[in-house]
Amino acid sequence: MSIRHSLLALLQDQPRYGYQLRVEFENRTGATWPLNIGQVYTTLDRLERDALVAKEGDDGEGHVVYSITAAGTAEVRGWFAAPVERNNPPRNELAIKLALAVTLPGVDVQAIIQAQRVASIRALQDYTRARRDAAGTPRTGDTAWLLVLDSLIFQTEAEVRWLDLCEARMVQQAQAAGQAVTRPSSAGVPEEATPTADTRR
Repeated sequence: MSIRHSLLALLQDQPRYGYQLRVEFENRTGATWPLNIGQVYTTLDRLERDALVAKEGDDGEGHVVYSITAAGTAEVRGWFAAPVERNNPPRNELAIKLALAVTLPGVDVQAIIQAQRVASIRALQDYTRARRDAAGTPRTGDTAWLLVLDSLIFQTEAEVRWLDLCEARMVQQAQAAGQAVTRPSSAGVPEEATPTADTRR
């Protein structure tokens, strides 16, 4: 996530001080990615160093107000215009955990997959419920939150499908090795938990 460009985008809207930027960012993204206030001020210092923002003085209550410069406006326009780069895949803790689990003796990979599936399906239900609530009571700014929720729903659905694939590979591997295969029970999986194509409606 680019905190740098996110803060520039918010300053393009209007001058703000650090805490206001944090609140605006979290309001517009549904607090999905909470910002540490220290991160905000460190980033503002760097943006000022790079002449992308400038201090406008304070608001009368001791808060330093920042505004975007012409160079900052050009920077944020370039950010919006360019696709997000995928040079290095983001670290995925679940993928790393499973990759290590299958290479170490004594680790119950099936149990890891089952526990994660239960957690992922619960998260999917929560996101779907939040989306239904947000769509049912539209307010200013809800479009941004709906976009974030849609992204979270798609990502979680993909994670559940990937876990199914991981489990199938474990079964195939066990069968090829001539081991007895025991599929985990569905105990602990919430009712009506299977993601369907209409979860975003």
